[in-house]
Amino acid sequence: MIKSIAFFVYPITDMARSRKFYEDTLGLKLDTNFGDKWIEYDIAGGTFAITNMEFGHQPGAKGGAIAFEVDDLDKTVAQLKQKQVPFILDPMETPVCHMAVVADPDGNSVTIHKRKS
Repeated sequence: MIKSIAFFVYPITDMARSRKFYEDTLGLKLDTNFGDKWIEYDIAGGTFAITNMEFGHQPGAKGGAIAFEVDDLDKTVAQLKQKQVPFILDPMETPVCHMAVVADPDGNSVTIHKRKS
């Protein structure tokens, strides 16, 4: 049966704009580029991908969501606000974490997350 998650993927509309957001704004490092149609980022042994290939999925806030774990939530939030990234959910605390949710250029939700110790 299922052994692991192979990848998470977000549909996007503009590859250059999305790569700038994920690489320059969020600091992800490019792992694999399949013809500028499917881009993969390795994150701690997992794969996050963006694609502008047609799979019948629509970019935007009503789709899936991913959470990226960060070392310092306050510092990351300040950097994102400085870069004028739109916030869907301002920083908040739950019993197990601190988090905020931003939007990528297509409106996909990206959670910035810090687990409590």
